[in-house]
Amino acid sequence: MPVTSRRARAQGRTTTLTRLAAGVVAVAVVGTLGACSADGTSDGSYAPDVAYEDAPAPEGWRDVPTDPQEEYDDSPEQPFQDVRTSPLSTFASDVDTASYSNLRRQLRQGVEPEGVRIEELVNYFDYDYPTPDPSAEDPFTVTTQVADAPWAPGHQLAMIGVQATAAKPTSRGNNVVFLLDVSGSMDEPNKLPLLADSFELLVEQLDEDDTVSIVTYAGSEQVLADSVPGDRRGELVEILRDLRAGGSTGGARGLETAYELATKNFVEGGNNRVVLATDGDFNVGPSTPEQLTDLIEEHARSGVYISVLGFGMGNLKDNTMEAIADHGNGNYAYIDTLDEARKVLVDEFDSTMFVVAQDLKVQVELNPATVAQYRLLGYDNRRLEDEEFDDDTKDAGDVGAGHAVTAFYELVPAGGEASADDLDYQDVDAGDSTDFLTVHVRYKHPGQNESTEVVFPADAGTYTTRPSSDFRFASAVVEFALAVTRSEHAEGADPARARERAQAALGEDPYGLRSEFVTLVGTYQELTG
Repeated sequence: MPVTSRRARAQGRTTTLTRLAAGVVAVAVVGTLGACSADGTSDGSYAPDVAYEDAPAPEGWRDVPTDPQEEYDDSPEQPFQDVRTSPLSTFASDVDTASYSNLRRQLRQGVEPEGVRIEELVNYFDYDYPTPDPSAEDPFTVTTQVADAPWAPGHQLAMIGVQATAAKPTSRGNNVVFLLDVSGSMDEPNKLPLLADSFELLVEQLDEDDTVSIVTYAGSEQVLADSVPGDRRGELVEILRDLRAGGSTGGARGLETAYELATKNFVEGGNNRVVLATDGDFNVGPSTPEQLTDLIEEHARSGVYISVLGFGMGNLKDNTMEAIADHGNGNYAYIDTLDEARKVLVDEFDSTMFVVAQDLKVQVELNPATVAQYRLLGYDNRRLEDEEFDDDTKDAGDVGAGHAVTAFYELVPAGGEASADDLDYQDVDAGDSTDFLTVHVRYKHPGQNESTEVVFPADAGTYTTRPSSDFRFASAVVEFALAVTRSEHAEGADPARARERAQAALGEDPYGLRSEFVTLVGTYQELTG
């Protein structure tokens, strides 16, 4: 099937954040995202967001670190691979976006960025990929485009885009359990108050066919609502507005209770989901990412999915929340403003709630006749062993209605002549194909146990000297991320060049998200001098 040209988890560790000044204590919420109505449409205007707490504008960050509080996964980035000895690259799909909004929060606070995951920065934005035909057998399309790498003369970039159908897989109702952290660590203006306001937005998307349960947890868990019809919004909003923070954090027991309620109220053929809202700071009972993922993996096989929403700063446990989402067949977003909540819970309601492709894996086969070396940019804790691609028992990422998964490979072109590989027992014949690579995608239809594989070759025609605006913008996001993370494999990455390229590739930008990125790059430049 021809392609049209367009768009092993490492062990977690505690990392140390550096902060600007003692007076910078909470996020300054700026209304830069486009305001949207309850039905998800834009009115073309920009509305100021709620200021949960003011903070002075950052001027630079300190070199002296403060006590470690926030925790991020420390997965090593992938080095270049030789195509002759490692022709396959395999990874699980990832539609999380938490890393981008957390980066935005950190830069606005003058906090040196931590937990930057390239794929989540890229996948935060929409790209104009073709959508599947309603009668298509597979619920997604795959497109590729290859162009020169801006930060590495002589190298190329391959952009791979997997676009899911926007059609919801079911017309049955939502069975949703709100699992809300009301422990003492949530007693901050940009935590529990923002959480309550965010869930009010979610309540507005529900109707009489939906049921809502609400579980809170601190030192102990409490069921505040059990299968309340979604059209009883006043009752649900009143519960949210009465939330108060205090006590320790027994999140594991809260998860157990939430899953029990979701199972008890299970809607066959519907959307059954736990929505967890927390700063991830569990301190009673099972609390490490490993302990919590063991807890939820069994529940994940029951057909109950999970969405994880992170809130707050200072003690954010990003690694814990990402692990819960990854192992619980879910997605993870970080809510730093009410507009971000609107983006995730209103504008992207269907893609957040309804899975159309389960356990979606991507395996890219590189052609040694055209590519000498390659490396996958990002997906550092989503990489899989090559043999796990065909293993239907291996869990991978789920893709929601309308979601897109974008990945970039940096390619070192082949020199034209076969190089000596010094192998005594293996002879690699590059052949004469002009393809760059072939994309293999394996997925399951929701609720099924056996996967389906589809194949998309990227031939010589995918290379262009005039890449699309989507390619140019997304590659600018990648270059900025490489610079922020100080990638040892991309020393030429330049935030100034990334900002210039992004500014020239804004496109229509109806909600101002791309323009906001350009501003954030400028903030980073100011902070780093």
